[in-house]
Amino acid sequence: MTTLVFGHKSPDTDSTGSPILWAWYLNEVKGAQAEAVLLGEPNTEAAFLLRKWDLPKPRIIADVDAGQPCVIVDTNNPAELPANINNADIQAIIDHHKLVGGLETKGPIDITVRPLACTATIMLDLMGDDAAKMPSWAKGTALTCILSDTLEFRSPTTTPHDRAVAEKLAADLGISIPDYAAEMFAAKSDVSAFSDAELLRMDSKEYEVGGKSFRVSVLETTSPAIVLDRKASLMQSMTTVAAEDGVDQVLLFVVDILNEEATLLVPNDLVKTVAEKSFGATVSGDAVVLPGIMSRKKQIIPNLAL
Repeated sequence: MTTLVFGHKSPDTDSTGSPILWAWYLNEVKGAQAEAVLLGEPNTEAAFLLRKWDLPKPRIIADVDAGQPCVIVDTNNPAELPANINNADIQAIIDHHKLVGGLETKGPIDITVRPLACTATIMLDLMGDDAAKMPSWAKGTALTCILSDTLEFRSPTTTPHDRAVAEKLAADLGISIPDYAAEMFAAKSDVSAFSDAELLRMDSKEYEVGGKSFRVSVLETTSPAIVLDRKASLMQSMTTVAAEDGVDQVLLFVVDILNEEATLLVPNDLVKTVAEKSFGATVSGDAVVLPGIMSRKKQIIPNLAL
């Protein structure tokens, strides 16, 4: 049976590119049968990755069958995975996020979780000498994932190893990292075609703090004004999205990649309390700027407090 390789729901660039990369490795190097699939529509930057390297969009699945062999990448959180995941045959997990717990396997499996900025970096390490066999599109995919997750090395999650791997890939491809990253971020910032609800769910993770459940949404952009001009309608849509998704509140952080800061929308007293207790912010209106805040994984989630 073909092994399915997938990342998390609301797939970003790493959760789109890394399954493609690992499926190539399993098929072409290990001689297995593997297929990269997605758990939703890829975001604008991930769609750019597919166009740039002329890759077919992986098919989108809603769930997995019992006994389906699968490899999970870029997450280990059951809330971000298919509902039937614990009845599937999980064969491996490759990730760079904190352990959440809740996944069950049919037996011992290979688990690789490393404190690096990007799943693709870990995959190249796991491939070892076989990474040299990657065709240009695979190198381009890995490079795109790393530059996305590190925000072109601006994110505090960036390690010297992520940077070294990215620079070698760029050199192999004859690509200028600043030019290519600018092209990526322009694609990421083009969100005009998305509804408010789609924007709030596009790059989001569920998290509980102080007995409250949150959908923590991050929009990384080089054009924050495009998003912030929709502030009123976005805040209005938060109520509907929270109700539909079964959470108490949506938190939206608009990350300004170039100025290295985030703007948190503040629609009510609950979010005001989160801003003040989590980031020591002084809130006087319906939005607050948080200087230096770039990473949900390293700076937002660990600091959330009520």
